[in-house]
Amino acid sequence: MWNWMMLGLESNRVIGLRIAKLMRGGKAAKREAQRMVSEKMFAAAKAGTSLMAGASGDKIIQQYRRKVAANTKRLSRKRTRRKRK
Repeated sequence: MWNWMMLGLESNRVIGLRIAKLMRGGKAAKREAQRMVSEKMFAAAKAGTSLMAGASGDKIIQQYRRKVAANTKRLSRKRTRRKRK
């Protein structure tokens, strides 16, 4: 039950970070939207495969939590603006 609750809390953070990025618009927002959709499709396929292989619900939630943690880290990084030539 702990993993399920933590996934919900951690996912909330990623949702907020993604919304902020999407609201800024531009190429970065477009890439993020595409990445979000492809990640979800891949994660669902991986979860289905794991489930068919006999993984427990907790194991599958742990897989999702690792991905959510990676997204939080990536989206939380401060980006430096590159100078245009």
